[in-house]
Amino acid sequence: MDPETEFLASKRETGVEWELFKENVRPLKRGRNIELLNHSLKAHVNDQVKKSLLQNRRRLIEAIDEYRGEDPLQPWLDCIKWVQEAFTSGGDYSGLVLIYEQCVRAFWHSERYKDDLRYLKIWLEYAEHCCDAEVVYKFLDANGIGKTHSAYYVAYALHMESKSKMKAANDIFNLGLSSNAQPFEKLRDAYKKFLARSIRRSNSIEEELKEDDLPVRNFGTVLARGESRKQTNKSFDLGKNKLKHDQVHRTPLSVFNDNVDVMTGHHSKPMTSSNSWQTLGSRAERNKENNQVPTKWTSYKIPQRPIPRTTAAVPSAPIEVFVDEECAEKPTVHQEKDGTSSLQLRELDGRNIKRETELLRENPLRNFPSNSLPR
Repeated sequence: MDPETEFLASKRETGVEWELFKENVRPLKRGRNIELLNHSLKAHVNDQVKKSLLQNRRRLIEAIDEYRGEDPLQPWLDCIKWVQEAFTSGGDYSGLVLIYEQCVRAFWHSERYKDDLRYLKIWLEYAEHCCDAEVVYKFLDANGIGKTHSAYYVAYALHMESKSKMKAANDIFNLGLSSNAQPFEKLRDAYKKFLARSIRRSNSIEEELKEDDLPVRNFGTVLARGESRKQTNKSFDLGKNKLKHDQVHRTPLSVFNDNVDVMTGHHSKPMTSSNSWQTLGSRAERNKENNQVPTKWTSYKIPQRPIPRTTAAVPSAPIEVFVDEECAEKPTVHQEKDGTSSLQLRELDGRNIKRETELLRENPLRNFPSNSLPR
């Protein structure tokens, strides 16, 4: 038996499962735990591993509600970090967007976490998963969240730059520099790189405009603009003179006459008959087709078929309306803990996570109170 067949028969684990599924792994800036990564990738072929991941996520969410320590943000951070590493593809199935939204919604009104860099980073990661992150940045600006950190201004300005709003991005950088956001060196370096990109962008636009002004290259002889105009005028004058010459030597147009005999060429007298109209006649003769006297047509009644009278109608059985489980309204759950809605993820587990994720990507502030939204 060759070594490869012997290894497959032994059913031993290689510990490098990421080599088989690495195209499905979403990269993280901080890197990944290789042991957890290999264990998570087994969920592609092992249902028991997949089930264990879901159970572990449920326990972490329950730990958020049961936490009674001094830093209520920490269990959220632990849950987010584990979900990012355990669900390697980071898709809708992971529920990561829902956890982001519920975390930022739990502490948006807390003065304790408005200047917390950890809380700001969760907002910025949440914004990366939304269709239009500008809504999130405006919310942070309106509620004064993270405005002392340079990460807020850099992320906001880069997003505006990606939308080709260069002036708005420059204003955001200047606002962060004037606010002395920390770390200041990071913000200043990002602003210098932005200015360099802006200069290259303006230069490329000018080069494109210059290329548009260059003469078009064609096959054959290329005439200058003055020669081309002279050639066009000369051709027009030749055509005009030729038209006048044709009009002078053109034979007159013959008009057909019915009274000319084709065989003899003499004028023939028009044939007359006794039936031809010599006069128009009197008015009575001209209106002879309107001699019928109008009558009252409403006096005619259409015969109706008698319909037998019946008793009062018997109400039929009510029609049962089908209600889809996904669209059915759920009872509101009132919690004593203000701002926490981690119970919602446990209820949606395995059912509507994908649908709720799509709604949050379209409108990331759909569950926030109206008084917190930017005006």
